[in-house]
Amino acid sequence: MTANTARILCSIILILLSAASLHAQGILGGDPMRLPDGVEETYSKGLAFLSKKQSENGSWNLSQYGKEPGVVGLCVVAFLAHGDDPETGPYSRNIAGGLDFIIKSMRKENGYIGNSMYNHGFATLALAEAYGAVQDDRLGPALEKAVALIVSSQKRTPYGGWRYSPESNDADTTVSGACMVALLAAANAGIKVPDESIRKGLEFYESCQDPDGGIGYTNTQGPNTIRTGIAAVVWAIAKKKKSSQYVKAMSYLKGGGPDRIEESYLFYGLYYLSQAYFHHDPVQWERWNLANIKFLRTLQSDDGSWNSSFGPEFSTAAALLSLALNYRYLPIYER
Repeated sequence: MTANTARILCSIILILLSAASLHAQGILGGDPMRLPDGVEETYSKGLAFLSKKQSENGSWNLSQYGKEPGVVGLCVVAFLAHGDDPETGPYSRNIAGGLDFIIKSMRKENGYIGNSMYNHGFATLALAEAYGAVQDDRLGPALEKAVALIVSSQKRTPYGGWRYSPESNDADTTVSGACMVALLAAANAGIKVPDESIRKGLEFYESCQDPDGGIGYTNTQGPNTIRTGIAAVVWAIAKKKKSSQYVKAMSYLKGGGPDRIEESYLFYGLYYLSQAYFHHDPVQWERWNLANIKFLRTLQSDDGSWNSSFGPEFSTAAALLSLALNYRYLPIYER
């Protein structure tokens, strides 16, 4: 065999190995470089809507919800999730404006953002995802204060979760989801989060799981798909996928589709369930994702928005974030 022939054979082997690797990636996790048809067009239209409708102070005024820092936070995360440069990209001003609004909404005395722990949790998530990506010296201190408020609020209740007010002494699984994901995102960003806070939060979800794997609101009673999806996301991000609780939760969710979510909480459900399926199984995720893309395209308005009783700001941000797993730019959206 000549040296030239050997080089050709080595090149062929390398090409075949590379092709095999890409094929395996497609089977096991999908090709992150290839977006499904319609995602970019749909996502870009939604971002264009949010970009054009943002107010001077960084919030949105299309409904009462657009002025809530938690909704502003979800809009900021939707921009970040597209992967454009947050400093110089086409939506850099929107991101900076939203973050400025969130930081200015924080109470100096205790770090509380907004008027509910829902708001606080989603706003903290935005700070965590922006921290390290956006050059703003206020982000680190603000994120630390926001995390400290979540931790101190949890200590007020014997249940290990959170409720609407930081002074509440009870807990529910929906508000707790916003707070737990915020803590986990902050920890991923390098902020110190007490292990005990994560442990108690996980134990609260475990206490609300019924024998079939479904999650109730404040206990095991009345489980439903959305709350079970929230719990599954929390367990997945906390790296508890091997736990029996996570396995049972995903078994409970098996076979559902975007069009089967309760209409009054549709976009809220899409936001969490898309993450739940993404973190669980590539095949199940791909099935859900393609159905979700088709479903959302039929609901998207000509101006790029989605709407519901919670306003176009929240609905559009939540719809976009249910599609954002296709981009996988944010740490919180990594398997």
